[in-house]
Amino acid sequence: MAAHRKPKQRTLGGSAARTALTLALAGAASATAFEGSGLADPRPTPEQLKAEADKLFQEAEAATEKYNGAKEAAHRARESLDDLRDEAARRTERLNSSRNALGSIATAQYRAGGLDPSVQLALSADPDTYLAGAELAERAGARQAATIAGIQKQARELDQLRAEAGERLAALKTRQAELARHRATIRTKLAAAQKLLAQLTPDQRAAYAGQDGNPASRADRDAARTAPVVPGSPAAAPNSRAAQAVAYAYGALGKPYVWGATGPSSYDCSGLTQAAWRSAGVSLPRTTYTQINAGLSVPRSQLAPGDLVFFYSGISHVGLYIGGGQMIHAPRPGTPVRIAPIDQMPFAGATRVA
Repeated sequence: MAAHRKPKQRTLGGSAARTALTLALAGAASATAFEGSGLADPRPTPEQLKAEADKLFQEAEAATEKYNGAKEAAHRARESLDDLRDEAARRTERLNSSRNALGSIATAQYRAGGLDPSVQLALSADPDTYLAGAELAERAGARQAATIAGIQKQARELDQLRAEAGERLAALKTRQAELARHRATIRTKLAAAQKLLAQLTPDQRAAYAGQDGNPASRADRDAARTAPVVPGSPAAAPNSRAAQAVAYAYGALGKPYVWGATGPSSYDCSGLTQAAWRSAGVSLPRTTYTQINAGLSVPRSQLAPGDLVFFYSGISHVGLYIGGGQMIHAPRPGTPVRIAPIDQMPFAGATRVA
């Protein structure tokens, strides 16, 4: 029977056990290191960081234009609500005045109505005078009925105004929530872009900041303020208004980009073009996607100084064309208003304002 017993397993002890444990741990560490090195993501290159930052800045600018549109809509909603509330206050005052007048008439009638009309006629020393007075009282009664009907109408109209004011208040709150949402998106995108750029060296960040154009010289800016011909361009502005818009844009060179800003100390892209044309007496809408419909569409081959040039499929960026394939635009936060080639971004269309 002893021949069928299972052989007893031997265990390692002493130095042999310690040696086996050391080898096992070393093997596990080597395997983990090998697997980790195989799965680790490579560090992004400066070009990849810049490309991702560009994408985030462009998304932030698209959100900025939506913010501008929502802000404008909220402003209109606020003005409309304020006008409606003012009208409701005026009508409330008129309604209270009508009610007070009716109350005075009712009080006077109550005081004079102690006797039955037939008794008053019998006791009257002058029946003809009494009857004439009764006729006047009847007419007064008809006027009173009309006054009551008018008061009822005023009350209905006031209720309608108050209901409409409630709807406009709800619309305003919706616009304000939309504003807050776009503001949060802008801040998130910009913070992410800045975090990416912080991984670049100072020289790389400086090169990135200067990649989309150069500011004009002071002589160019001074010349543009007085000359109807755009400095350095092969063609003159088509009219005095376009020349003034271009001159204004030259005067804004070097001023900072601030999202939502319309000047005079800072601008976003559509804020700059709006301010430039406003200086020429032309009122443009606030956003890129409304400015593109503010004039006549022109092909790229026929661009003239003063034309608005738009970029990206969502029409999220705009600049002011100055001739020679160049524009003045407000690029993004951290980069001031500057001159840049129009072919540095995906071209989406152009508009001639005047």
